[in-house]
Amino acid sequence: MSASAGSTESIHLPRGFSFSAVAAGIKASGRLNLALAEAAPGTTAAMFTKNRVIAAPVEIGRKHLRATRAHVHVVIVNSGNANCATGKTGLNRCVRVCRETARLLGIETEQIFPSSTGIIGVPLPVEGIVAKLPELTAAREASEHGVTQFARAIMTTDTRPKLASAQFQAGRKNISILGLAKGSGMIHPQLATMLVYLFTDLATPAELKQCLRAACDETFNCISVDGDTSTNDTVLLLASGQHEIRLGTVRNKFQAALRQVCGSLAEQIVSDGEVVRHVIRLSVEQARSRDEALHLARSIARSLLVKSAWAGADPNWGRILAAIGASGARIHPKKVTIFIGRQVVCRRGVACAFDEAEAHRDLAQPSCDVRIKLRRGRVSVLLLTSDLTTEYVRINADYST
Repeated sequence: MSASAGSTESIHLPRGFSFSAVAAGIKASGRLNLALAEAAPGTTAAMFTKNRVIAAPVEIGRKHLRATRAHVHVVIVNSGNANCATGKTGLNRCVRVCRETARLLGIETEQIFPSSTGIIGVPLPVEGIVAKLPELTAAREASEHGVTQFARAIMTTDTRPKLASAQFQAGRKNISILGLAKGSGMIHPQLATMLVYLFTDLATPAELKQCLRAACDETFNCISVDGDTSTNDTVLLLASGQHEIRLGTVRNKFQAALRQVCGSLAEQIVSDGEVVRHVIRLSVEQARSRDEALHLARSIARSLLVKSAWAGADPNWGRILAAIGASGARIHPKKVTIFIGRQVVCRRGVACAFDEAEAHRDLAQPSCDVRIKLRRGRVSVLLLTSDLTTEYVRINADYST
């Protein structure tokens, strides 16, 4: 299996897809902010935000998936405006974008899947978007350039586009998976503030949703930047069926490749978290169940005191222990052991001697391992999280002004 991440030098571009992007005036910067991906007729699987407040495109996208029995032909994405908390007007504007795009492409409105990302509560500037649709649809191309333009157009506070791809052999054919994502802030498990689009040229399998759910559970549902869950989160997997190979014959290979692409995108999202300096690979080990391990990991990752300590590379393990105790999980403090890097910093719930300078150096690296052993069972979970910097506060203090 071959793979690439974060670079166009070795993108594995699946057959049956084309991409384009334009600037539609949504962002004051004038940057690209409207993207389109067209797929050959195939099958789609999707997962969405768990937030009970959902944006208009999520509502319309779900409706279109039901109407077409998960056969999406085109994805259209705008950045700079979330089209959330905009009432019936927001829904109507979203449908209008889908309808006008469908008219230009000669397909049904329900075959369009919409996405939006950006500020909440601001009316979608639909006239500017519709005016740019002829240019957007005419520009689509099956090329690395089209892919990178799409990836850039969906960015908000992201500092760089996020791409990953993998390829595996099935007989004499190479099956490709391409992933494009945006995400920087409002990142927390149960999906995060992110849009993720996955493309494969495998034949259209009925098991596509199962594969996507399994990959998300191990990757996108195991990341946290700031503990907030967005209203617009979407993970979409489209299969063009350009290679007439059914999933059942290559399921293990496909699942591994999909997991690899999603894992790479998840790591890119956390490492590009709004002004993140340190990525923490937080492992909770020897838990009784996956739910227990995830609950503890998320409780630690949400702690502002813990995240502030990580921002200063401060090996203050007491904050981690306190977050574990406050989580509500029925752990026994005298069984908890905490590692920073390769060092034990707390043994069985009690302070122990360790090299603080070494622990500080470990935490000061771009990435550091923090491990918690519970001595309750055999289940382990790895969650990717980050520090919380003063720059993060500055960005989000004036995001809408």
